[in-house]
This record gives sequence, C-alpha cells and structure tokens, in this order.
Amino acid sequence: MPEGHVLLRLANEITATFAGQPVRVSSPQGKFATAAQLLDGRELVGAESAGKHLFINFGRGDLIHIHLGLIGRLDFAPLAEPIGQVRLRIDNGVTSADLRGATTCRLITEPERAEILARLGPDPLRVDSVPDSAWTRIRTSNRPIGELLMDQSVVSGVGNVYRAEVLFRQRIHPLRPGKLLRRKQFQAIWEDLVGLMQEGVRLGRIDTVLPEHTPESMGRDPRVDDHGGEVYVYRRAGLECFRCGSIVKTENLAGRNSFWCPNCQRKRSSWQG
Repeated sequence: MPEGHVLLRLANEITATFAGQPVRVSSPQGKFATAAQLLDGRELVGAESAGKHLFINFGRGDLIHIHLGLIGRLDFAPLAEPIGQVRLRIDNGVTSADLRGATTCRLITEPERAEILARLGPDPLRVDSVPDSAWTRIRTSNRPIGELLMDQSVVSGVGNVYRAEVLFRQRIHPLRPGKLLRRKQFQAIWEDLVGLMQEGVRLGRIDTVLPEHTPESMGRDPRVDDHGGEVYVYRRAGLECFRCGSIVKTENLAGRNSFWCPNCQRKRSSWQG
C-alpha cells in the first residue's frame, strides 16, 4: 500500500498540473460518472494529502476523496485514449491524471473531509500536525509499538516500510509495548519519520540508510526491489544486518510482515531503555 509520501507527491503534482484551470472530469469506467458530470468543466482549486488519503478540491465545498488501497494508482501522462479500467480521469486538454484500482473514489463535502481528518492521527508530513496526540495514545497502550505505528488513528501515513525502518534506526524492537516507550524515544521516532518521509517526497522512493551504509560506501550491490530505495531491514529477512552482521528476522505483526535485527533491536534491552 502506498505510504504517506506517495500521496503528498500526488497532491503536489495535481496542484502543479491542474490548479487554477477549468478541467475535464470523466469516468471512462463509469463508476464515478454521476459525480464526474457535476465537476466537469469546473476549476480545480488544488489538492492535499492527509496520511494515506488524497483530497482534490473543486471549490464550492466539493472534493474528490481518494484512498488508493493496496493496488490503486494515479498516473499522469500526455492526453490519449484511456487504457484499462480508468475510474476517474482529470485532464486539461494536454495532460491527464488517470485513477485505477483505488479502494475509494467519491465526491464529498468539506464537513465530510473534516470528519475523515478527525479520525486520523497526526501526519509527519503535515505542518499542522501535533504529535502529542499520538504520544497520548502510545504511552497508555499495551499494544506493540510496531502495531501502533501502523494504526492510522495513532499516526497517519506510516506504512510497513517506514515502520520497520524507523524502529531499526532508533534501535527499538517492534514488539515493545507502547506504554514502555519513553517520551524522548517517541520524540526521536517522530522526528526521524518527519525527515525520512520528507526525503521520500523529494526522491519519490524510500531511502533510510546512513551514508556509511550505502552501496557505494559498503561496496555492495544496490537493492533490487519493487519498492526501490536502500533500507536496513524491510524485506531483508535472512540477510545480514548492515550495522552488526546479525541475520534480519521477520514476523507477522498487525497483519503485515515486520522486520528487525535481533542484535540492534534487542527485545528486553530495548524495553528497558
């Protein structure tokens, strides 16, 4: 599932490509046809993301709410005949943005947007986020921190890659109960997420390794993976940790595979701080 940096990149591209212009809105597949007719020909004001949600603003209180889910994508290309199951198309006569496979694509109002935002935890990529609300929930929870970071009502925008990588970088075992985390550890996690996710927006991929652990510095081959980017533990189960040489482990946590180094993220020592 795309993580928060992907949604912010899409919001930025929508704004840069279409904002301030009247646009064509259509639904080649037909499932968004009624709403598309209401928006067709209107000016697109801009777009924003919140966690894994995307909002496209057409003014007058009308917004398109998109959640990509596991397989959804929004592709920008020179205007041409639509290919495949395009649920939503926005175009300005030159460029089109085609939505396929999304879990959610619906027309909503400003109050409905506010309700969605109210259900989300703070987003490390939003300047209006207040991390204290996440800390309030984490410090009283028996749930593992690796599970809490994936709960969008606790922290929004964080997915499996950022979860695994930020906990490795902070030497915290993913099974550590939230209530045993110290405030300064949470603050370090939050600040690291802000930096990593901003870099993800800039680069369009997730890179989490320090300069001394890049392929060039270590004399190793670059990572080859659908998600791209250089990482420490994500999808590296059975391979050596770049930092200590131990074998990276994996286990299901919150419905997704979690990854950690048993030496760098020792269970008992990390719980004791």
